[in-house]
Amino acid sequence: MLEIIAMTVDDAKAIEEVGADRIELVSALSEGGVTPSYAVIKRVVQSVDIPVNVMIRPHAKSFIYSKEDADIMKEDINIVKDLGANGVVLGALDKDGDICEEFLEDVLYVCQGLEVTFHRAIDDLKDPVQGIKKLSKYKEIKTILTSGGRGYIGSNTSVIKEMIENAGHINVMIGGGLNLENIRDIANLTGATEYHFGTAVRYNKSCFGDIDRKSLEKLVSIVGGK
Repeated sequence: MLEIIAMTVDDAKAIEEVGADRIELVSALSEGGVTPSYAVIKRVVQSVDIPVNVMIRPHAKSFIYSKEDADIMKEDINIVKDLGANGVVLGALDKDGDICEEFLEDVLYVCQGLEVTFHRAIDDLKDPVQGIKKLSKYKEIKTILTSGGRGYIGSNTSVIKEMIENAGHINVMIGGGLNLENIRDIANLTGATEYHFGTAVRYNKSCFGDIDRKSLEKLVSIVGGK
C-alpha cells in the first residue's frame, strides 16, 4: 500500500496517474494537515478512482479537542461520508498525553461505512507500543500512521517493528521522514508493507511544491503501486 498526500485536484490526478494506491487529502500541509473544504473533497473524490481518505482535524493547535471541536469533526465526517470518500484520518490525545478514548468512543460511531486511520498523534505518546495495543480494541480503526514516536523514523525502527507485532487487526502504515533514499532499509528493518509520503515526492521537498512525478514514479517502482 502506497499512500500519498494530496492538497488539490491536480495533486490527486497526478498521484493516481503515476500509480499510487491511495490519497490522503488534507489542507495546510505545512501545519501538519487540517480538514480540507467541502468543495475540495467533492472535486477530488469525483476526479479519481483510487480511494481518498480525508483528514479530520479542525485546527493545528494540538491533538487535544474540546466538545465543540469534536462536534465539528463529527459533522465533517458526515460530510465526507456523503461525498463518497473512502475514509477519514483522525486522532486525539487527552490532557495527560494519552490516547483520548472518550473522544474515540464519541466519534467512531459516526464513521460507520468509512475506513478509519489514526494519525501520527500516536507518535506524541511516551509509549507508542502501548498506544497501539489500546487502539487495537477499536474494530473501527483499520490503520495507524506512525513514525515510531518522536525523532527520526530511521532511529525508531525497533519500535515500529514492535508496534506491528502488537497491532492486532490494525495495519501499521509508516510515514513521517520517509524518502526515496531510506525507504528500502526502513521497510526491511521494520517489516512494514504500507507506506505514506508527503513532501518527499514534492518539488524541492516543500509543503508548497507540486507533486514531482519523476520522484513519485521512482517511488512506485521501489515499493510498488496499484
